[in-house]
Amino acid sequence: MKESLALPGGPATIDWRRNVNARRITLRIDPARGQVVVTLPARAARADGLALLTQNAGWVAEKLAALPHARPFADGAGITIDGLPHRILRMPGRGGAWLEGSTLHVSGEPEFLARRVTVFLRAEARRRFARQAHAKAGQAGLAISRVVVKDTYARWASCSPQGVLMFCWRLLMAPLHVQDYVVAHEVAHLRHLNHSPAFWALAEALSPHRAASDLWLEREGPGLLRVG
Repeated sequence: MKESLALPGGPATIDWRRNVNARRITLRIDPARGQVVVTLPARAARADGLALLTQNAGWVAEKLAALPHARPFADGAGITIDGLPHRILRMPGRGGAWLEGSTLHVSGEPEFLARRVTVFLRAEARRRFARQAHAKAGQAGLAISRVVVKDTYARWASCSPQGVLMFCWRLLMAPLHVQDYVVAHEVAHLRHLNHSPAFWALAEALSPHRAASDLWLEREGPGLLRVG
């Protein structure tokens, strides 16, 4: 359930969630939606969640105020792809979405535009990241089980013990050197599921962009979560 509350630090949208496996009440900021998520254990009362919110109202207000402005997908809106500026242009008729130069054309009625842009970017991200990952894995003599693309807020990518690589589709909006390094980082985890010296040596052998990519994601990454 979602509701808008007037907290001591200012108004905020609260997303109440119930988790039977949770052992305590937790709260976090959802940067993509600009709201507060309060998770309650099975037997916790809403009043207990409100008490935690009130106690941490200053922290909540600070984190919400620090979020970049939301940038929804809309006709004429600007987005980045590979770190380069593009513009969304709605077209009449059918056909989905496609890139021509620096323009992302989207067909159909206005109410479907945002969803079609997201579908296009997710599909493009999976195609590109899968190609890059398999190429780097081949270079290192490694095998990938599967490449998946999700919309995540806590991490940009991950590697499972089963060899499944996951990437956040929003990385498609980052510069190419950032994409290259994140892919290399996860491919290196196929051999080393840790951050040992051997891992870093392999990751940096697969991509020389570690320092620049880490700096870019630290500065610009939060803004990617506010797009769409």
